[in-house]
Amino acid sequence: MNKAELVEQVANQTGLIKKASRGAVDAITSVISDALVRGEKVTLVGFGTFQVVERKTRRRRNPQTRETIQIPARKVTKFGPGKGLREKVK
Repeated sequence: MNKAELVEQVANQTGLIKKASRGAVDAITSVISDALVRGEKVTLVGFGTFQVVERKTRRRRNPQTRETIQIPARKVTKFGPGKGLREKVK
């Protein structure tokens, strides 16, 4: 499902027009993104949790050259499904 399909589904389920649904979807993604940028955890009970975690610097081997390389530390976004979502997806 892409964003346009999501907007259409939200419009169908809520009775909103597509323009209002698009605004709602954009607002939700913007609020979640802004919270993650600030380092906050976003928990939607029954759906899941979004959070930013720090990956440490690590060493790996290049499979083609067998050379050991250093992968720098970085921040990544992590999503953990909630109990309700896990049960639905079973």
